[in-house]
Amino acid sequence: MTDVIVDATAVTAGDEPTGSGPGPSRFDDARARTTAHGIAGALLGYLVLQLLWPAPIGVLLQGVVIGGLTALIAFGVALIYRSNRIINFAQGDLGGAPAALGVLLILGPGVPYVVAFPVALVAGLVLGALVELVFIRRFSKAPRLLLTVVTIGVSTILAGLTVALPQVIGLEQPGSSFPSPFGFTFTLGETVFQGNEILAMIAVPIVIAALVAFFRYTNIGIAVRAAAESSDRAALLGVPVKRIQTIVWMIASVLATTAIFLRAGILGLPIGSVLGPTILIRALAAAVVGRMERLPTIFAASIALGILEASILFSTGTSLIVDAILFVVVLATLLFQRRGKVARVEEDQASSWQAAREVKPIPREMIVLPEVRWGLRALQALGLLIALSLPAALSIGQINLAAVVIMIAIVGASLVILTGWAGQVSLGQIGFFGIGAAVGGMITQRWGWDLSLALLGAGLAGAVSAMVIGLPALRIKGLFLAVITLSFALAVSSYALNPDYISWLPTGRVTRPPLFGRISIESEARFYYLCLAGLLLAIAALRGLRHSRTGRVLIGVRENQRAAQSYGVNATAAKLTAFAASGFLAAFAGALFVHHQQGLGISAYSVGASRDLFVLVVIGGLGSIAGPILGAIVIQGTAYFSSVFPEAIRPYLTFITSGVGLVIVLLLLPGGLSQIFYGIRDNALRRIADRRGMLVPSLNADRRVVEADERTTLGDAPSFTHAEHAPDVADELAVALVAPGRNP
Repeated sequence: MTDVIVDATAVTAGDEPTGSGPGPSRFDDARARTTAHGIAGALLGYLVLQLLWPAPIGVLLQGVVIGGLTALIAFGVALIYRSNRIINFAQGDLGGAPAALGVLLILGPGVPYVVAFPVALVAGLVLGALVELVFIRRFSKAPRLLLTVVTIGVSTILAGLTVALPQVIGLEQPGSSFPSPFGFTFTLGETVFQGNEILAMIAVPIVIAALVAFFRYTNIGIAVRAAAESSDRAALLGVPVKRIQTIVWMIASVLATTAIFLRAGILGLPIGSVLGPTILIRALAAAVVGRMERLPTIFAASIALGILEASILFSTGTSLIVDAILFVVVLATLLFQRRGKVARVEEDQASSWQAAREVKPIPREMIVLPEVRWGLRALQALGLLIALSLPAALSIGQINLAAVVIMIAIVGASLVILTGWAGQVSLGQIGFFGIGAAVGGMITQRWGWDLSLALLGAGLAGAVSAMVIGLPALRIKGLFLAVITLSFALAVSSYALNPDYISWLPTGRVTRPPLFGRISIESEARFYYLCLAGLLLAIAALRGLRHSRTGRVLIGVRENQRAAQSYGVNATAAKLTAFAASGFLAAFAGALFVHHQQGLGISAYSVGASRDLFVLVVIGGLGSIAGPILGAIVIQGTAYFSSVFPEAIRPYLTFITSGVGLVIVLLLLPGGLSQIFYGIRDNALRRIADRRGMLVPSLNADRRVVEADERTTLGDAPSFTHAEHAPDVADELAVALVAPGRNP
């Protein structure tokens, strides 16, 4: 193994510049400049902090302690990204369950601290290995975005395990904090530091030193670095990449366990919500600032964020403004980082964020057939008839919930444009949804304008804000853009929609004014039909966009941006168009929602809701317009209307929406639930083609193509069954010129 690892260092050799000749090397000069810039930046940040939110030295040290614990979580996020190229939303719960076990052993049976902590670490090692072997490895060849959603399902499973732990240990009402193993304390200013804070101060440097030594001086550590830099090259050199990935997950789990166990001694451990989205976003932000590769930068960013939050909390009594500052800091940091500092791995994974395969349209030669044309019309008429007749079969409360499902489907449709077609990973659509709700409610409540103008104005506000957020997409890809949009959603929910900071937000009851000044929408049934009309308009807009040149350009830029640009495609305009259209739809749905709820509120626009929306759309299928509709009906609809179904079916519906159900659905249907629908459609089309004796290559890439190849070999060249085949091939070639990533 040693020889293999020595050779594997060649994979990472290019990352360390060397100098030549006498005197300090270029590497030493660069390190000195970096250190000087870091010290200058720290002093400047301290001065600005004392000017805006002054705080005593003891409070700043508290921020350093909490920031150090956040850094351990961020290290785990970065390691798993480097190993698997995913955002690990389960990073908190990965350490939360073992940490909760250790804390409960102290609070329940009274196990000593020095025993409970090692037990938690061993449990973290085992859990990390199990998660990688049972869940992650099964999706090793799936799109990275799909695997990221799997981690959300794993997070739900681990959170449920954490909730069940008190009952397993025999604690009905466990406490959230525990005493430290020693009673030594010290005071800095007016801040008293207890034993648990002191333990964190000691433990964090030790863990970081052990981590550095592991990666620098051990064979496995060097292999981890080699596999993280280029798994293919490492595998060619004999590095067992799969085994290394398991080790990385074990390390990440131990880091998270250590951080959350020590954090529980300081701030407590709320059972059931071990690590909320707010704290996870701080860890993600620090990891992104360090570009997932520089641990010192990640540590410094975590410390800075911890100090900032502690100072603001001391000065203002609330840390909500930190969320807005966090978004600005992350955005500015990534925008001003030099492109030369982008890791090779990021460039190699430029297209790995494609979420789903492109749904094949009905072949041109078959769409003109009467049975196909009338069959499609019958299905559309049936779906529309069911949607129109629902209010007659539901109660008033159920009609209200059905309208919510429709609005969620509209927001999901906005994700199809942005992530499914343009390949821009957005985890912040709820932010645009909230902006639309605020603007739409303000237009009708404060200005007294018509509801139609409110819907249009909200959509325009969402389009503008989405384009502003989309500007970083010109430089930032994949994970980094996803974290920006997620922090944007957090800033909107905690700051932009908070009336304590924004004075023009609609307050109190938001009435439902008549549409166009004449059509009353006061009743739930009428508002349901308004939402249904909005969904139909959204579907028509998406269909028109997908079949236009703009839609083909979006697919081409997603698949291969450089090749598309070589054919004269304006990638910048294509991306911004996708952001604008996506933001418009999400904000349009938000304007509907604020009038549906007749109030703004805050809980509906939380980061958790944004994450759940993303999962819903991926389960439905990001590659098609039907995906978000199916996802909204199956996930949100079953949650709202479970009582309508027979009792024998309800457990299965609940299972589908659980973490385990989510993982199983994605394992069986990587294209989402819409994969079932389009699979049935394609089978029906194949039968029609067989009955008519048609050769349709896009459908029959099986025995019919084999037969055609055999005839060609024997000298019997195949001929087109219909005259439409020839222009169809020409059209496909034209599409290929616009979207070079596709094969005609």
